[in-house]
Amino acid sequence: MKRIFFRNSVVLLFVLLLLVSCQDRTKNEISFHQWAATPPMGWNSWDCFGPSVVEDEVKANADYMAANLKDFGWEYVVVDIRWYVDNQTTGHYNAYDNSTFIFDEHGRYMPSPRRFPSAANGAGFKPLADYIHNLGLKFGIHIMRGVPKEAVFNKLPIKGTDKTAADIYSTDSECTWLQDNYTIVAEKEGSQEYYNSIFDLYASWGVDYVKVDDLSRPYHADEIEMIRKAIDQTGRPMVFSMSPGATPIDEHEHAAAHANMWRTIDDFWDNWAQLNYSFSKCAEWAPYIQPGAWPDADMLPLGKFIRGERATDRYTKFTKDEQYTLMTLWTMFKSPLMFGGNMPDNDEFTNSLLINSEVLDVHAHSINNKQWFNENNVIGWTADDSKTGDKFIALFNSAGDGFVTTKNLLYRSGTVSQLTDGYGEEIDIELPKESENLYLIVNDGGDGFTYDHANWISPTVYLANGDSIKLTDLKWKDAKAGWGTVAVNKSISGGELNVKGTSYENGIGTHSQSIIVYELPENCVRFKAFAGLDIGGTSNPGGSTVEFMISTDDPTPNEEDKNSTVSIPVNLNKLGFSSACTIRDLWKKKDVGTFSDSEFAPMIKYHGAGLFRITPISK
Repeated sequence: MKRIFFRNSVVLLFVLLLLVSCQDRTKNEISFHQWAATPPMGWNSWDCFGPSVVEDEVKANADYMAANLKDFGWEYVVVDIRWYVDNQTTGHYNAYDNSTFIFDEHGRYMPSPRRFPSAANGAGFKPLADYIHNLGLKFGIHIMRGVPKEAVFNKLPIKGTDKTAADIYSTDSECTWLQDNYTIVAEKEGSQEYYNSIFDLYASWGVDYVKVDDLSRPYHADEIEMIRKAIDQTGRPMVFSMSPGATPIDEHEHAAAHANMWRTIDDFWDNWAQLNYSFSKCAEWAPYIQPGAWPDADMLPLGKFIRGERATDRYTKFTKDEQYTLMTLWTMFKSPLMFGGNMPDNDEFTNSLLINSEVLDVHAHSINNKQWFNENNVIGWTADDSKTGDKFIALFNSAGDGFVTTKNLLYRSGTVSQLTDGYGEEIDIELPKESENLYLIVNDGGDGFTYDHANWISPTVYLANGDSIKLTDLKWKDAKAGWGTVAVNKSISGGELNVKGTSYENGIGTHSQSIIVYELPENCVRFKAFAGLDIGGTSNPGGSTVEFMISTDDPTPNEEDKNSTVSIPVNLNKLGFSSACTIRDLWKKKDVGTFSDSEFAPMIKYHGAGLFRITPISK
């Protein structure tokens, strides 16, 4: 009887362990999304301090958040890139050979004790995390994908294994813009253990949020999965943010299954062209919004910047109306909100954008968020109130930026920078029938147009009969640039055409802000080119950021596109309301009135936005 009882007990214990294991797996699958049930909100040091933030600056922003923003849902304080470089003092990265890296005996980066004094003697970020936690806030860090090169070169042991960093790395897919790390190969023994070791370290520090860079563009599925496993095995909730963008949209299921947030674009700055471009990216990603898994439109470049990579000792270049547009779009898209400026320098207007509880309620709790229309520089978004059944509507006047209008573009690259693979974009587009002119446009990418040397490599039009014609064999109708003189088969600075070390014989060298106009031969059906950053700009410490656009319509703004306030009618019937509704302006925090059918037609300022709650009277 005892043996039978023992055998039955073993079977019962096995079943119980299996059930517990299944419950744990289900708990993990659910819980990591629950860690960010609403889009995360906080402060990140990148915009303001670049890679050189120090402990006192982090604490000052944490103190400000705790005193002024915590009650409105702002909670994360995130130390961004290169906190492990001891001699990093400016907004630009020290060259690899001029960087003093701090790491432990297991090849894991440690905070610079010079910049973070509380990290001395191996304490790591735990004292700073404790400080932030004692304020009722949460602490986050930035890391780069992969294993430190220094750990590889020194063959440092991976904790808990007989392997070293030299056993798990590959030079394939090395980051193109920061050379600190090598790729970790998932199939190699010790790879998962290395990721486990660094996240165990972060858990011991009390980290609540980890932004992992060079991860989602190009999309590194193997390392994403290793990071997810490493976080889960710690047992500590850590929000997992993937950077930079644009994350491939066909990876939305994989991203949502492993991360809490992932970028939709490259680094976003206070430039209208980038904000205008974000409308299309947000609309593209809106169908994939889900609790705990948020497409991320990037940080809020608002307030004052101290020594950022692209902004030093200045306030945001966005006008007040553009700041309303930024906050309204990010709210309706439910993007995570990470403030980029130095919060102790916030003025009253900046804070008004961050503590409007009615707007923040839309951000946290609205559902069915989507673009409603986008026509002739007027854009509308809708969402539903998950609690009351009311509807929210956002209206935008997205007219051109003063340089070009973005109506009727055939192609738009978004920002091209040294974060972009190959420093350029391949272009292959169809041309509308009977097009008369072709406009090649290069706009500033967001940091002012100094050093924005750009090339149209092998620009070619194709005819219906299959023939092709190089644009460089034609004479343009007009060509202008923000600096220098547009050139054929040479760069704007007079050298050879060169993009990321590759020279080209055929192409056009120009500079933002640039419009080049060609009269098209008859029966043109297609245009191809490689549009990239010329080495004349990328070799400069200031770097280059541009946006390439193509149109067959004149992109020059007319008076209607400049500084115009427009009336945007809202058809309440099309929104599903058959009776009269009350409408409230959420930014102004006041009721607008009662409206029926299409009576409601608010005036929206140039580059401005309105956000409204619509409540049916008869509900």
